[in-house]
Amino acid sequence: MTTALYTDHYELTMVSAALRDGSADRPCVFEVFARRLPAGRRYGVVAGTGRLVEALAGFRFDPDTLAHLRAAAVVDEPTAAWLARYAFTGDMHGYPEGELFFPGSPILTVTGTFAQCVVLETLVLSILNHDCAIAGAAARMVTAARGRPIVEMGSRRAHEQAAVAAARAAYLAGFSHTSNLAAGRRYGIPTTGTAAHAFTLLHSDERAAFASQVAALGKQTTLLVDTYDITQGIRNAIEVAGPDLRAIRIDSGDLSVLAAQSRALLDSLGATETKIVVSGDLDEYAIAALAAEPVDIYGAGTAVVTGSGAPTAGLVYKLVEVAGRPVVKRSENKATVGGRKTAVRRHKPTGTAVEEIIVSQGVPDWQVGDRLLTRDFVVAGQPAPDLPTLAQGRERLRDALISIPWEGLKLSAGDPAIPVRVVPATG
Repeated sequence: MTTALYTDHYELTMVSAALRDGSADRPCVFEVFARRLPAGRRYGVVAGTGRLVEALAGFRFDPDTLAHLRAAAVVDEPTAAWLARYAFTGDMHGYPEGELFFPGSPILTVTGTFAQCVVLETLVLSILNHDCAIAGAAARMVTAARGRPIVEMGSRRAHEQAAVAAARAAYLAGFSHTSNLAAGRRYGIPTTGTAAHAFTLLHSDERAAFASQVAALGKQTTLLVDTYDITQGIRNAIEVAGPDLRAIRIDSGDLSVLAAQSRALLDSLGATETKIVVSGDLDEYAIAALAAEPVDIYGAGTAVVTGSGAPTAGLVYKLVEVAGRPVVKRSENKATVGGRKTAVRRHKPTGTAVEEIIVSQGVPDWQVGDRLLTRDFVVAGQPAPDLPTLAQGRERLRDALISIPWEGLKLSAGDPAIPVRVVPATG
């Protein structure tokens, strides 16, 4: 399936005009960055570059697509002829998945002709804005969970394709499982699931529902105990499955109070190893509030797939260089820094990150502890060898979150975890 129409009309308008005036083939550099982080956030998380490289391979204007564009009068014949031959032959490099970013971080650089690059704007931004938003929210939830597993279960609160991408981004951020089977198949993410209240209501009583589930799945299943009375639900669960039932799930009510009461009841029934799973509109703040309670596993749905109040990362795609000459947008509140960038993160000898250094059209004054932040994704139109894996992204994010000052992990509003500084080139 082509991804070429995952774009905006105005991009083809610019291509048509540039082809007509002869500027379409000018070598250009475009950059993706965020002017600011979402309100209350102290860092962003890069996610989606792996999906972008996959989508780029399918960015072709096939005959049916071109016929539609002609019939809708979107393009003229010279533009249609150019699009028929379209294949991106430029370069993409940037921050790998799992890397942190801050205001001004050049997380993706796209190099090629003007026409080849400008037509990719919407594809690039739609993928990165979504995935970075989900990964940023999910990373905050993982931090709030303090090592307890979180299951992504938000598919029913998102577009069917966005749900798969959200599951991938949440897993990148450190979630342990997803409920989305398409994400499990496509990306190798572990999947898990319990049962809905509908399954309990289907049966004549709660015990019959639990007996059916245990008969089918064994005692290593999770029984949903709050369809009726939660105390009796727990008693029924242990009576049916025995004290070695793997887990119960609570999906409503005051989770803090119910978790403590449920743990005490389970222990009194001899089910000391039965875990407690809680779900129900959990976000990073609700998870943090449960830190002292006997919760073993969290289930996050709506909040994670909607970016926990920040459904976009606010990334923009801007032209910063034409034919080797820096170009700068100067409009109020939307100024840019011209030129191709080099970005490094500076660290103390202890490994704590202290700032991000960005140099335009040059290289930084390297110091001990500096780490280059970018790597190649696409070279001369082809995927770079040894692209980072999803597992490597998970590990990179774990390391990155350890490296920032502890204040940067707070859920309260504040300055970015580390400052970003643009400095003159030294060479």
